Amino acid sequence: MDEPDFNTLAQKVSRLIDLCERLQQQNQHLLAQERSWREERMQLIEKNDLARQKVEAMILRLKALEHDS
Repeated sequence: MDEPDFNTLAQKVSRLIDLCERLQQQNQHLLAQERSWREERMQLIEKNDLARQKVEAMILRLKALEHDS
């Protein structure tokens, strides 16, 4: 392999290594985002359940008041 071919190959390998590093960083960022969104989703589900329970309790109280009248 002559010198120009070797230099071209070395440049391509270097660019490939850079690309792999960028993709690895991007992947780590996306995984962190996913974890954050999953946590937020769980919190929202819990809040939704709590709100539903409160609404159901209010409905039961209203029905009880209606029957007492």
